[in-house]
Amino acid sequence: MFGKKSSTATFSNATTLVAYGTLIKGDIQFAGTLEIEGRIEGNISAESGSKATVRILERGEVEGDINVPSAIVNGRVAGNVYSNEHLELASNAVIDGSVHYNVIEMAKGAQVNGNLMHATDQPEVKAIEHFADGVADGEAEPC
Repeated sequence: MFGKKSSTATFSNATTLVAYGTLIKGDIQFAGTLEIEGRIEGNISAESGSKATVRILERGEVEGDINVPSAIVNGRVAGNVYSNEHLELASNAVIDGSVHYNVIEMAKGAQVNGNLMHATDQPEVKAIEHFADGVADGEAEPC
């Protein structure tokens, strides 16, 4: 009953709500889904390796950087947004900062007051010269 059982419960499907009228000052790190209808003054980041999603609802506000795999924004962000999987900007989205994305959807009316920068996590593809001659990159043919 009171033995040493270790719980390895994972909350990757859990949803956390920051309700309207709530103010959080400080950085947030999470897994699962974070829904924001209130105000956050601080950076938001997903736990490493998680498939986390942040949803900023119409009345939601974030003052700080957001670094998550997926995000849906329909509120206001004063900071940079980094999304390495999917980013959706709904019609009421206002972002005052740069947006770094892999895949982006923008609805009519969404605003980005900063740079849009496409970025992927995929490694660079190294060019292979003389491929038609059967010589791999870095190998020299005898003269």
